[in-house]
Amino acid sequence: MSLSTSSFQAGIYLVNTAGRGLRRLGIEPVSLEEDSLLEAACRATGLDDFGGDEFREPLRLILDGLQTEARLTLLGRLAARQDLLGLLTTRLRLAEDRKRYPGIAEQRIERPMFIIGLPRTGTTLLHHLISQDPASRAALTWEVMAPSPPPDDAGYETDPRIDRAERQLRWLDWLAPEFKTIHPLGARLAIECIAILSHSFLSSRFHTTYRLPSYQAWLKKQDMRPAYVYHRRFLEHLQSRTRNNRWVLKAPAHFYAMDSLFAIYPDALVVQTHRDPRTALGSVASLTVSLQSAFAEPLDLPEIGREVVQSWTEGLARALRVRQAGTIPAERFFDVRYHDLVSDPIATIREIYTHFGLPLTAEAELRMRQHLAGNPQHKHGRHAYDLKRFALDGPSLDQSFRSYREFFAIDPEPA
Repeated sequence: MSLSTSSFQAGIYLVNTAGRGLRRLGIEPVSLEEDSLLEAACRATGLDDFGGDEFREPLRLILDGLQTEARLTLLGRLAARQDLLGLLTTRLRLAEDRKRYPGIAEQRIERPMFIIGLPRTGTTLLHHLISQDPASRAALTWEVMAPSPPPDDAGYETDPRIDRAERQLRWLDWLAPEFKTIHPLGARLAIECIAILSHSFLSSRFHTTYRLPSYQAWLKKQDMRPAYVYHRRFLEHLQSRTRNNRWVLKAPAHFYAMDSLFAIYPDALVVQTHRDPRTALGSVASLTVSLQSAFAEPLDLPEIGREVVQSWTEGLARALRVRQAGTIPAERFFDVRYHDLVSDPIATIREIYTHFGLPLTAEAELRMRQHLAGNPQHKHGRHAYDLKRFALDGPSLDQSFRSYREFFAIDPEPA
């Protein structure tokens, strides 16, 4: 651990210790009240149109959970306030930009490709590779972090928001240094749709970052179409002043709302990756710990393990019901097995393109090969985790995911 990282961790300890002392005195220096956040967002932007009020109910539930369930440290309260404030200010700016740039509302999102699958099944690899195709367009981290004003082709590679995003990402690296071994970070890297969906405040991201069981239980019962309407508006915003390439998008969380996804994107193409679920869930639980440990104390690891299994069992079951119902034509889906992907990524991508009738050019393939050469697996270290740490075991996981494994003929992997 470097001196700077060591000093940063010591600073975190001091801040949180001070927070515990203030709490014992009945003092809470960081407000997580709805009115305080909304007023701060309006002051920061000079705007007052959030693009609708449908976000208010989920925001209130998130704030209630942060106050009563999340066990936040002082640093956690600071981070949560900044997190939510950032989402609110982006909503204000996007609503204003939609008035200022009439071309945004005229955009059409056609045949977007969505990559879905459990974590650790190759979704990130596929997402990053297909986004190398000049005919494809991924939402990059920097433009989702700071989408206003809409990016344009002329300054796309040199936009000052790129450097600002890199500086912001360093904070996460300091707060959760093991995160990059679980998921790559970078301002110029493609980012998951969960970051876009979060602006609707209808997103499982909040329960992953903070302990919010009541919000998560409520979220599972909601119609997710408003979240995907906002997702589409966000993409319209991003592409309004750039080339209208085909979007390639990714998030495991799409499992929970496949019906809503197709309701808003009726011509969507879906690539679903597959692997023995037991290889994924320990990693998901570890990711949750990595995020929540930076902001909360204490953590209940068996509770996290149980919630991860319940959540992903339900997510896969929902996606499976959509596939089994047959209301979406089978040709709109393409299934990829993890071991086929990692053994020959380019061959797998050729199969995907052929299935969907997309041309794979020599330039696209060359860029994909260059990306593979420059980004070997485990570039940032190997992510190690132990199921037993979360009171999970292979046989019980096999039973939980039995229907999924049988439908897709998923073979067990060695422990």
